[in-house]
Amino acid sequence: MTTCTLCGKDSVLSGVLPVCLTCIRTHPGKALPLAEAVHRKVKKNYGMPEKPPDQGAPCGFCVNGCRIGEGHSGYCGMRWNSHGSIVPRSGSEDTAFVECYYDPLPTNCVSMHYCGERHAISGKNLAVFYGGCTYNCLFCQNWHHRMVSHTMSVQELSSRVDDETACICFFGGDPTPQILHALNVARNVDVRVCWETNGAFSRSLARRVGKTAFSSGGTVKFDVKAYSDSLHHVLCGTSNRHTLSNFKYIHERFPRKEPPILVASTLLVPGYIDEKEVADIAQFIAALDPDIPYSLLAFHPDFRFSDLPCTSRELALACLEAAREHLCRVNLGNAWLLT
Repeated sequence: MTTCTLCGKDSVLSGVLPVCLTCIRTHPGKALPLAEAVHRKVKKNYGMPEKPPDQGAPCGFCVNGCRIGEGHSGYCGMRWNSHGSIVPRSGSEDTAFVECYYDPLPTNCVSMHYCGERHAISGKNLAVFYGGCTYNCLFCQNWHHRMVSHTMSVQELSSRVDDETACICFFGGDPTPQILHALNVARNVDVRVCWETNGAFSRSLARRVGKTAFSSGGTVKFDVKAYSDSLHHVLCGTSNRHTLSNFKYIHERFPRKEPPILVASTLLVPGYIDEKEVADIAQFIAALDPDIPYSLLAFHPDFRFSDLPCTSRELALACLEAAREHLCRVNLGNAWLLT
């Protein structure tokens, strides 16, 4: 148990961000400055911009709206201003900081319960892990995306799709900072294309992501961290407005139920994500279509929230019940982590 800095009450909280969920919801004006100080420190430790820059050439890739000065990078650390042009840190859109590996089908991905390969008895998935992210989640379960140093060209990565490869999935970190590389790979291959993303990209990129998944029979999995924008700012360092807007846009622009064009997931972070937050997300999804799949994921201690416990069984069951009041297809992932 940790004492909340604002109200003085004890609850399950990280010592890194000792502000309780009640205070975040009722006193965002007091909670946000405390969270912003934590985010600045985290970004500084990795030699990255402590907040989205607002002076220079516009990047236009994501919700952060970075305007990047000459010789500096955007909030993600992956896009730079070189002589007035915004370019990837790799030096070319043809090259990206990325790692990849094969998973036998069916894979363990969040969307596997619903994707077009869920009944496969052979074949493999090419999992593509991009370095960099447009968020700064304090609970990140894949924080090592910050250290990806291996580069691959579009052609090299495309060549990894062989005759046994049934699908390719782009994730990270997040694909967004290097998304033109991913889109070029998608254009080069003739397999099912899926995405796992925070969905905070621009509308034009949302259209291209949706189109690749739709035309190939793939799925876009949105990681919806929180419904409350103030809570999202506290946990992730930025807004969720693009995430929710793009989720709705892809649903309306590329309608397909089977395999579903969209899947959503939420990580059940103890002390910060509760059944109310899950219910709000589920209601948002249900207003579009109650058959959109929703996966709840158990949290394990990691990154800056390494002092938190794993998700409790009590919280997971409460969240499952809350989601199922609105949605037809809800499942719990990583159940072995529950305490």
